[in-house]
Amino acid sequence: MVAMTIFVSIAVMQGTLHVSNTELICMSAYLELFGTALSPRSPVGALLIGALILGLILVVVLLIRRSVRHVALHLSDTTALQFVSEFAQLLTCVFGFVLYAHLIPELRALGTALLAGVSVVSVVVGMAAQSTLGNVIAGFSLVLYRQIRVGDTIQINSPLGVVTAKVEVISLGFTQLINADGHELIVPNSVMMGNSIIRLSRGL
Repeated sequence: MVAMTIFVSIAVMQGTLHVSNTELICMSAYLELFGTALSPRSPVGALLIGALILGLILVVVLLIRRSVRHVALHLSDTTALQFVSEFAQLLTCVFGFVLYAHLIPELRALGTALLAGVSVVSVVVGMAAQSTLGNVIAGFSLVLYRQIRVGDTIQINSPLGVVTAKVEVISLGFTQLINADGHELIVPNSVMMGNSIIRLSRGL
């Protein structure tokens, strides 16, 4: 904003921009106000930047979903596509959060202060997220090795016994199955990897 003010002042002195002193003062005030509003050091600026980043995240997520729907029309097996789509959306959200934390000085300072206890925090978070990370890694394995795919009819052990169901979705953490009665079974990916599965038929 300071550079813009200097540019306007130079233009006025060179005669390429004809404004009165009052108009020049008003323009400088507006530019200064605009710069203050977008400053990451001010609460208003932090909120505006956060809203802008959130809007960009939503746009990117919508573009990913639209692209996936378009590509899915030309694929017979959408298992990997759905999984990659969810992973890309997750990365977009994480990148947006990291970018926001990097732009706001207070959040950068907070992150630096937290580094002192990062070893303890990492152990606690690691233990808490062990199951979640295990499911994500198992999901990658299911998609990579193509043990099952969307549309397959399989048999798997469940708390209700051996269940015959159709694979509907393989997400980052869970696999969604539909049995013959139309009931949904939400099975963690780690359980899918740890169980013996009988494939009765392949999806189209």
